[in-house]
Amino acid sequence: MIKLYDFELSVNCYKQRLLMSILGVEFESVLVDFFPGSEHKGEEFKKVNPLGHIPVIDDGGFVLRDAHAILIYLAAKYDPTGNWYRTSDPELIGETAQWLLFAEGTTNTASAARLHDSLGYPFDIDECRSGAHKLFRVLEEHLWFREQEGLDWICSGDHPTIADIAIFPDVMLSEEGGVSSQPYPAIRRWTDRVKRIPGFVVMPGIFPAATA
Repeated sequence: MIKLYDFELSVNCYKQRLLMSILGVEFESVLVDFFPGSEHKGEEFKKVNPLGHIPVIDDGGFVLRDAHAILIYLAAKYDPTGNWYRTSDPELIGETAQWLLFAEGTTNTASAARLHDSLGYPFDIDECRSGAHKLFRVLEEHLWFREQEGLDWICSGDHPTIADIAIFPDVMLSEEGGVSSQPYPAIRRWTDRVKRIPGFVVMPGIFPAATA
């Protein structure tokens, strides 16, 4: 069984929990006292990840770090449909990689602002918030044009990909860092669609889709 070195409030750890739930992959959550204990910076944890970061997975002795690398691995290995990371389609691979890099930006801005406000991380909060809004404007326009083409997801095609999983929690929890999603209706429609994917699970601050 996969071991996920996990912290409940981490968006990057949640991305793994969410994808594994959607794919029906069983895993063991190994809790790491990220805050306030900073266990991830301790010598014992650095035997697992010398960089001192979470998440990390251990899949039968194969240890992998980095949130988005883990998403690629999980989708490539455990999605029998091949839809979440379509390795048979070079264009879609490139498109997915492009948006995974975009997700690094939302993590470093919107989620960084959340860490500043919630956990006291010493980030430049004005820079984080302005950077998040810049990225959200790009995502809003992209999703709006997708909708005009009858497409629901970030990447091309009729099925969500790991790019949707990578960006979703950064956007959903942005309010906790003072970054409002109210100016972005296409983003809010997209997050509602993500919440309706079978197997969707919540985390603190992210709630189920509203029922009619």
